[in-house]
Amino acid sequence: FPPTSQIPHQKICVVRTVDLDDRARRPRVVGHLILRRRTRRTWFAARVLVAQSVAVSECCYFLFNLFKTASASSSSREAMAQSNSSDGFLSQPKGFSTKAIHVGQDPEQWNSMAVVPPISMSTTFKQHGPGQHAGFEYGRSGNPTRDVLERCLASLDNGRFGLTFSSGLGATTTIITMLQNGDHIVAGDDLYGGTNRLLRNVALKMGIEVDFVDLTNMQLVEQAIKPNTRLFWMETPTNPLLKVVDIRAVSEIAHKHPGIVVVVDNTFLSSYLQRPLDLGADVVMYSLTKYMNGHSDVIMGAMVTNDEAVYERLKFLQNAAGIVPSPFDCYLVNRSLKTLALRMERHKSNSLAIARFLETHPKVERVLHPGLPSHPQHELAKRQTYGHSGIMSFYIRGGLEESSNFLKALHVFTLAESLGGYESLAELPSVMTHASVPLQQRQELGITDGLVRLSVGLEDVDDLIADLKQALDKA
Repeated sequence: FPPTSQIPHQKICVVRTVDLDDRARRPRVVGHLILRRRTRRTWFAARVLVAQSVAVSECCYFLFNLFKTASASSSSREAMAQSNSSDGFLSQPKGFSTKAIHVGQDPEQWNSMAVVPPISMSTTFKQHGPGQHAGFEYGRSGNPTRDVLERCLASLDNGRFGLTFSSGLGATTTIITMLQNGDHIVAGDDLYGGTNRLLRNVALKMGIEVDFVDLTNMQLVEQAIKPNTRLFWMETPTNPLLKVVDIRAVSEIAHKHPGIVVVVDNTFLSSYLQRPLDLGADVVMYSLTKYMNGHSDVIMGAMVTNDEAVYERLKFLQNAAGIVPSPFDCYLVNRSLKTLALRMERHKSNSLAIARFLETHPKVERVLHPGLPSHPQHELAKRQTYGHSGIMSFYIRGGLEESSNFLKALHVFTLAESLGGYESLAELPSVMTHASVPLQQRQELGITDGLVRLSVGLEDVDDLIADLKQALDKA
């Protein structure tokens, strides 16, 4: 907690939370909340009983003790998470689903006391006087439904600030827009095709240098940094080769150099199976279209951070560039987060069973799944994540003809792009999701016509395995 001299001379709000279940009508203090200033005239927090505005200087000692308690609690949770679960991955700390269901959802914030946060479709909001709004003024700058989602998303990654965007690539574009002509990006060599295309065909034309590096090799990571490096961009696991990057190690190397922001695209795992901010990253980014929404009916992106300076820059760009999602889509994603933990557990168990089946099939050359001991970063995945999702890849023996025959023979799996929905999908990255990646880079990485990517859904796993078996027989 910073010394008093470093705290802005503005007011905050200290709130006691109480247990109202005491039949003696004597509320018992069970904790405290700090209300942060959301806009110039409004505050936000969870359910409160008593609130009193006080000057910062009057409550520094109280806040110091509160932060000490919170820090100790955080250390305890971290120690708990380090113990491994029965499958060898990290054990989930308690409370994830509770946060997904309750953070930002308090009925008391609405006059109607609605348990399910309502959809606010208004593009503009009445003001008390000129420049005196009640927290919202124009729909691009802020929206109550979007605000609910952003607060919930931040909590799931143990972050302070959340922002949502019209798509995952919209979020990526916002990050790139923070940079200036002459800045340098170190990006992973194996990335989503759309990210690769954006960096090559847009960022480079803005005068931003980009180097694609194998981030699993720490020596190459060290060598990639230049005096003008301002951004590290990584996916882990990567798309479509499922390489696992050591987030903590890369972040420590990058942060030896002031001014570098480390961003992790966590789309493949969601905040349920991996939390990059806890591992040293500055920003975690999502295509919410995938697992976080999980129903293949929304296109949206998000970013979460603990760095207030980075948040303010991104918040400004979110509004200035207008890359915002619709309130209705925010409502849908907020709904979907309530079942995220349940869905990810099913994705996890289904995909591992399928990976084990494929490893034994004579027409399969190699399976790429971090949950398998055969995966080169299997041990790192167990130290860093809470399990693996439904995304996986494998090499079918043969080439384009065999892979095409296999994909066209599927009945339960659907031949389609995207991933993370409740339905199972299959695709051929070389001619679909990664067709925009230059041929030479695809060949160097191993994105061949025999590489098939699966997004394993929530169906009965025996039906999925039977479908794969009959399709492989026809390949």
